[in-house]
Amino acid sequence: MAGNACPVKVKIDNVQKIYKGRTGETVALNGVSFDIAENEFVCVVGPSGCGKSTLLNIIAGLGSPTSGKVYVDGQEVVGTGTERGVVFQQYALFPWLTVRKNIEFGLKLKKLGKREITELTNRYLDMVDLREFADSYPKELSGGMKQRVAIARAYAVNPEVLLLDEPFGALDAQTRTQLQSELLKTWEQEKKTCFFITHDVEEAIILAQRVIIMSARPGRVKEIVNINIPYPRTQETKMTPEFLDLKNYIWSQVYQEYLAVRK
Repeated sequence: MAGNACPVKVKIDNVQKIYKGRTGETVALNGVSFDIAENEFVCVVGPSGCGKSTLLNIIAGLGSPTSGKVYVDGQEVVGTGTERGVVFQQYALFPWLTVRKNIEFGLKLKKLGKREITELTNRYLDMVDLREFADSYPKELSGGMKQRVAIARAYAVNPEVLLLDEPFGALDAQTRTQLQSELLKTWEQEKKTCFFITHDVEEAIILAQRVIIMSARPGRVKEIVNINIPYPRTQETKMTPEFLDLKNYIWSQVYQEYLAVRK
């Protein structure tokens, strides 16, 4: 069930994914089902190889399930669509385009007018605090700045669902903390439906309304944990007893699955 009274935005219905290779079949996902409510922020955690990224790619339409279906607003996902924006761990910026031109790229595909493109680009440059770097190229930016450009580009085309695959995973702790705060602030302003993959249990709890714990391969939903900590959440939230209890519990569940993989 979705985590609140809002309508269901994304429905994952009994999704299975099998990869066939020279040495046989690998079941990446096996019978995964859950709903994500409109405007809900959901994080997914689990051991490496549990199918988190595979599931995100299926929701994005970048891959298809072997069986089962994914729906967005009741429509079956059969390929990519502008209602779904994706942010990957490895920035995926066009190195030959400036920051401004990277953000404009998707807006031009939507065939918006020049003035509207400029206004929207400026809005999202301001949102990620990069207006002064608008004419810089990706090679001139730090890792954190590149990821802010990627987030701004995803937001600018106004997707209804934002899919984020460990977007802060390659960043240092300080930059990661800063971007967590910026993403939360943006989500509270824009109220997108967010599906966020992370290996970091603290990150999942600080961001999400619900945390989905995946089992070791083949990936299944082991448990869905409600995060009943009010927003706005800050770094001080991580020091509260409620946060620490959730962290210990979720980490213990993930660690059990990690041990299962090691056996």
